[in-house]
Amino acid sequence: MSLFGTNGVRGKIDFLTPQLAFDLAASFASWCQANRIVLARDMRMTSPMLHCAAQAGIMSAGKDVLDLGLVSSPVAEWALEKNKAGGLIIVTASHNPPEWNALKFVDERGVAISKERGAEIEKMAVGKKYRRAEWSHVGKKTELAGATLEHAKAVVSRVDAEKIKKRRLRVALDFGNGTSALSRGVFEGLGCEVLALNEKIDGTFPGRLSEPAEANVQELLKAVKLHSCDFGVAWDGDSDRVIFVDEKGSWIVGDKGFAISAKQACKEAKGQKEKFVVTTVATSRAVEDACAEFGARTIYTKVGAPYLSEKMAELGARAVSGGEEVGGIIWPRFSLAKDGIFAAAKMCEMVCERKLSELVAGLPLYYNSKAKPEVAGEGAKQKGLEAARKYAEKSGGRLTLIDGVRVDFEEGWVIVRASGTENAMRIFAEAKSQKRADELMKEYKGVVEEALKG
Repeated sequence: MSLFGTNGVRGKIDFLTPQLAFDLAASFASWCQANRIVLARDMRMTSPMLHCAAQAGIMSAGKDVLDLGLVSSPVAEWALEKNKAGGLIIVTASHNPPEWNALKFVDERGVAISKERGAEIEKMAVGKKYRRAEWSHVGKKTELAGATLEHAKAVVSRVDAEKIKKRRLRVALDFGNGTSALSRGVFEGLGCEVLALNEKIDGTFPGRLSEPAEANVQELLKAVKLHSCDFGVAWDGDSDRVIFVDEKGSWIVGDKGFAISAKQACKEAKGQKEKFVVTTVATSRAVEDACAEFGARTIYTKVGAPYLSEKMAELGARAVSGGEEVGGIIWPRFSLAKDGIFAAAKMCEMVCERKLSELVAGLPLYYNSKAKPEVAGEGAKQKGLEAARKYAEKSGGRLTLIDGVRVDFEEGWVIVRASGTENAMRIFAEAKSQKRADELMKEYKGVVEEALKG
């Protein structure tokens, strides 16, 4: 069984124990070249415990710890770059339920460690082959206070603060009992009137589930409309995912929030000769179509934040935007992190010009259809994928095979992927009409199910 998933090592307390956290942290510290490792955590009940174990692991490997304590993931990743450290460990399970936790790893460039790159770290941890410092050479700990405030100042300095202050926006902010509440000052500093929901930081998530899905943010939808807000924002537990609600109280799917941001980034890079937008194979084609208007090319990666940051680091200044369908938005000229705080501040800037509902209406219109047929284990998943690939090769569409099977047609596209967390396949189709989206989904769902009968 592999420890690393698409973004770090994740599990409940019976799997992600303090001992495993120690082993992983010691291995990561041994893997990193530089001497200083940044460490941060969220507010989950098990996070202080795992944070202590990770700190001990880093120091036992002879590396120094720059301890941020309780901060959001965007703040931690921003602090990594600011302090020129050799790597970062964040103790957070992001959008997962409260009984889950995780260790996320980021290298010195600000690029998250993927499953493939994490294999070496995992091998060291499992075999306990990490470095063990002598008593006189164990690492030291330095507490770094004020990172959230410094990040807030940086955010305000990188948006048109004067425009936002003149507009005096009223925004509803659903912090979801997570670390985004630490960054309320960003929006007050921009002159916004803040209507706060679920502001008390609490790792049991008493206000709502951490995932800012439509079903979980109904209170926000009502509040935006009731209080005549310009728009609403909701974050997950560690603030890397962000979703928006327009002034009418309508939830904006993550693809569209990203598409609006990517389109703006392309506008701001108008004079740049070569522009790329990086997203995952599961993201709406609305992003590609919207950014093509500004001469930007879209590059697709595997699903997962590490693959986005890897490709953006490779492209350098040519990458003007990155993001994913679940509400992850990257503004690379600020950070390679999925920064839900900065993304929300930029949305304030954009809403000064046009209402959020108008920004959404300006995107290419697509309809979607989804299915999640259950399968019996990894062998069945591979059988389903192989059948989808063979069928797609005869379809005349454009194939993308980096993560499952994606087929693009003129009028829409469909993807078949194996779930990384469940015994299921994920089939997602999108088209210019609901009828065509449903047809594509049912067609490929039938191919998978027929293959699994044999």
